[in-house]
Amino acid sequence: MSSQLGTVVIGGGTGFIGTALGNTLKRRGYDVLVVSRKPGAYRMTWTELNNKGLPDATTAVVNVAGQNVLDPTRRWTEGFKQNVWASRVNTTRYLAEAIEKASVKPRVFVSMSGVGYYPPGKSEEFDESSPGGDFDFLSCLCTDWESAADLPQDLGVRTVKIRTGVVLGRQGGMIQQLIVPFFLGLGGPVGSGDQPMPWIHIHDITGLYVHAIENENVTGVVNGVAPQIITNRDFAKAFGQALWRPSFIPLPTFAVNFMFSEERAKIMTEGQKVVPKKALNTGYVFQYPNISEAAKEFSRIIYADEIST
Repeated sequence: MSSQLGTVVIGGGTGFIGTALGNTLKRRGYDVLVVSRKPGAYRMTWTELNNKGLPDATTAVVNVAGQNVLDPTRRWTEGFKQNVWASRVNTTRYLAEAIEKASVKPRVFVSMSGVGYYPPGKSEEFDESSPGGDFDFLSCLCTDWESAADLPQDLGVRTVKIRTGVVLGRQGGMIQQLIVPFFLGLGGPVGSGDQPMPWIHIHDITGLYVHAIENENVTGVVNGVAPQIITNRDFAKAFGQALWRPSFIPLPTFAVNFMFSEERAKIMTEGQKVVPKKALNTGYVFQYPNISEAAKEFSRIIYADEIST
């Protein structure tokens, strides 16, 4: 029996954000269908999407697909950069084309982008109307990524593009990589620690996607960041305090550049002051608006997160 709320199709729904979002939507009463490379229950492959199109009663289409830019096992080669680009831009385009082909259009298309659209700096604050998207590989990637989502908008489908900051949650992303060194008292800031760190809790990024799906007044670019602007040092301090551990051992900039190459290491060694103006103006209420409360939630060693059950 299908849900009265309809089906939400999620591209890339098996990753950190996609899994959390799918579980949140199911609890709210939606049917969820994941588009991924591997077939399975309640899944379809990208090839099946192209051949069969969107299922009947699709009420929303979401794309959170993307190769992990900071995969430490992958060198920053031209081939890997092409994988990063294709995993974001092509998947967004495939979903947009599926919407174009659908005889009954979904109500909304929500696509991910990144705060790397904005230039790094320690003074200027960026809202959704601020310029960017044209100064390095990652910023140009965001421009292409967002442009790939334009087709449904041209067809009259409400379209939302969420420029996501660093997503903090116990079961994936940066926290999963850092929990052990920080628990051992070996954590600390990256580089100087003075660089801004646009961040958001996993509960709030999934909350923003639901907000975008369910509210007709949400359109265009939305900054997916918490309202509190912090530095990398502020994050390290809050995480250490939540674990009752010291957090003053820095990871030198040269070491990060060596591990990841300078072009992508900038994600960690530089940052932007980004504000969620549109999220707040459209009525979204953050569950974790400050880093101290967020750190208390994602730093529990014995962890059973209701968002993943």
